[in-house]
Amino acid sequence: MTTRPKLLGISGSLRAGAHSTAVLLALKAALAPKADLDVFTLNDVPLYNQDEDTQTPPAGAAALRAAIAAADGVIFTSPEYNYGTSGALKNAIDWGSRPFGKGALRGRPVLVVTSSPGSTGGIRAQAQVRESLAAAGGRVVDYPHLAIPGVADKIKDGVFVDEKTAGFLLGGVDALLTEIRLLALHKAG
Repeated sequence: MTTRPKLLGISGSLRAGAHSTAVLLALKAALAPKADLDVFTLNDVPLYNQDEDTQTPPAGAAALRAAIAAADGVIFTSPEYNYGTSGALKNAIDWGSRPFGKGALRGRPVLVVTSSPGSTGGIRAQAQVRESLAAAGGRVVDYPHLAIPGVADKIKDGVFVDEKTAGFLLGGVDALLTEIRLLALHKAG
């Protein structure tokens, strides 16, 4: 880990104006004093196909893996589609988990955030994302489920307008940063 933590935010929605991306952009602004957050969208990542997972995988998949590997920790934001996560986000986890036992996600501290314009905040997608990340070898941060109901009313013009939501999410990121520091100390020790 560098002196200043480098985080990667992966948005699980492909649409322009996605709430998942808006959450990451608002976090990026809020975290500026203490960490760098790069936002990665999945529009160029093809569906996982083991036949294409060679020494030279598709460019979008290679870029995703490189971005994960370069980060000290990863924040995954997911919408909820039909009571679950998006196919795009699950696909990103699949690419990040390969090759088995050596994927970019293995041992990487990760945080999961879900959001929805509805009343549940995407909480049903949360379990799926956490389970997939754990299976991929990610170190899912132990923190209460970060779900944002009514997300359209809590972020405006790239910033949080709801202090309670901002505080809750920043608490989760602080837990991620603590995990990153503990891992760095363990590796150095």
